[in-house]
Amino acid sequence: MDLPAGLPAPTDGLPALAERLRAPAPSCGPVRLVAVDGHAGSGKTTFAGRLARELGGAPVVHLDDLATHRELFEWTGRLADWVLAPLGRGEPARYPAYDWVAREFRGAREIPPAPVVLIEGVGAGRRALRPHLAALIWMELPAADARARGLLRDGPQLAAFWERWSAAEAAHFARDPSRPFAQFTVDGRTGRPNRAPSPKRPLDQGRASD
Repeated sequence: MDLPAGLPAPTDGLPALAERLRAPAPSCGPVRLVAVDGHAGSGKTTFAGRLARELGGAPVVHLDDLATHRELFEWTGRLADWVLAPLGRGEPARYPAYDWVAREFRGAREIPPAPVVLIEGVGAGRRALRPHLAALIWMELPAADARARGLLRDGPQLAAFWERWSAAEAAHFARDPSRPFAQFTVDGRTGRPNRAPSPKRPLDQGRASD
């Protein structure tokens, strides 16, 4: 699904990008679902929080709440059942969040069917999700730089996890890339939206036929 023509490219940064994201028709029931994807450590969570505020408090689905230690990328079914299905019916999505310390799902999250809902996390723009998206944003930061940032943030005690994660992430993007289908890109170093929409393929060309 391409975004409408005639609207300004996000030359003014976040406000202009937010305005563009309000423009498409709803993509999941009454919701415009917008994915923020990129390598782990590229700044997705921070940027999604800023964008959510610019959108007037848009809800954010964090894919880390749906993944597990054993299922780093096998969360698609949970997302479909717990989030996409209720939002598609115009109902709030209510689901438990994975606790990475306790290694179990506990607590609760609630995502209302707002006009724009953000999904952030590695794989947010994967093939299985693109039919439900109104737009896809990619954080531009090379994998090696993103990993170095993540290791610095998390400390040496998580170095072994990062080794396993980096291999799984590389395998995921090799078979199911998101970057070619992004309408917008954001500089992962500065957090600033790029000055023009991505020239890559529109979102609907990245659907199940790929």
